[in-house]
Amino acid sequence: MLGLNTKDTWLLVIVALMTLFAPFLLNPFPANSSLAQFNAGYPDLMQRFVIFGIFAIGFNILFGLTGYLSFGHAAFLGVGSYAAVWMFKLLGYNVLPAIILSVIVGAVFALLIGFISLRRSGIYFSILTLAFAQMSFALAYSVLTPITNGETGLQVYTSDPQYFQRSGAPDIPHLFGLEMRATETLRMGGWSFDINAGYYLCAAVLLVAFYMAIRLFRSPFGMMLRAVKSNQQRLNYTGLNARPYTLAAFVISGMYAGLAGGLMASMDPLAGAERMQWTASGEVVLMTILGGAGTLIGPVLGAGFIKYFENIFSKINDGVLHGWFGFLPDGIENVLVTVVHPFVGKGWHLTLGLLFMLVVIFLPGGLVEGGQRIGKYVFRRRGRKAGGAEAEAARKQPAE
Repeated sequence: MLGLNTKDTWLLVIVALMTLFAPFLLNPFPANSSLAQFNAGYPDLMQRFVIFGIFAIGFNILFGLTGYLSFGHAAFLGVGSYAAVWMFKLLGYNVLPAIILSVIVGAVFALLIGFISLRRSGIYFSILTLAFAQMSFALAYSVLTPITNGETGLQVYTSDPQYFQRSGAPDIPHLFGLEMRATETLRMGGWSFDINAGYYLCAAVLLVAFYMAIRLFRSPFGMMLRAVKSNQQRLNYTGLNARPYTLAAFVISGMYAGLAGGLMASMDPLAGAERMQWTASGEVVLMTILGGAGTLIGPVLGAGFIKYFENIFSKINDGVLHGWFGFLPDGIENVLVTVVHPFVGKGWHLTLGLLFMLVVIFLPGGLVEGGQRIGKYVFRRRGRKAGGAEAEAARKQPAE
């Protein structure tokens, strides 16, 4: 189907089902229960899941296939956001032109940076991309304030021209009249599910981006990128020049990052220089490695995992902890709150760091490798049970 083999088709179907039913899968607990703290099915967080999933998929095309580790990918995320907001300011609130321009600007910016950075490899390439990203952050924060509005951030004002904004059209981001904030709430008993238009637009874009990544991974171009990662020096000895391939991978990766930035601005029409900081670049590296670098679904899982910790575990404060352990005697309750306190709330990074260490040590292939191990273990146990049942049946048969 769609030019994919059976395995990749099932993978695409699984991702499609996960995104389609995410509002239900991410709200497993009733709204009034004590465990509702762990529900993640509200629109803003679901949008971040898929947007950063797109960001990580693009980064994985560069890092997972070629082995080139970029510490400056947040620069493309930032310029994509700025481009989208400028489209809102000049043309109107329709998100389609904004998304298209963010991809184009991300590609051009990646071409400029990649053309210079890819003259080096290894740690030198990583440092060059980091330097370009920090220069971009400094320019956006303090130098190019007429374009970026500096530390305040770029946003849309009523005085902006918006030449193609029709009278009667929504004054917030929309897709041909469908507002990105439009939300329908379904209530089923104690459960509440939010169906958001902006989320499903981002989810549709994620599916297209994921499909394109599959086709790229399975193409001759993808095989060439794997050859670059395997042994670039040997590839050069064959007479093939690897630079055009790595530059193309860098530009495609920048397009994905620009697309993610455009979607972020489409959900919330604001762009700030903080999206270009080195911490944002490091975050996408963690997402890819945690999920499984070089795999297809790994970056999506890693992005969801980190964004879940950032938004859910960071909100757990001492009041929530006392509510959890309130059934215990006061002394034990206070001890448990004291022990757990450093790992939640503002200390959620500590928990994430410990989990990241465990994954890197015991699951070098990331969460995907963990899922594969569990699957092999389950199938192995089923095979043993089936073999034992057959042997038992054979023993019970009367001898001829």
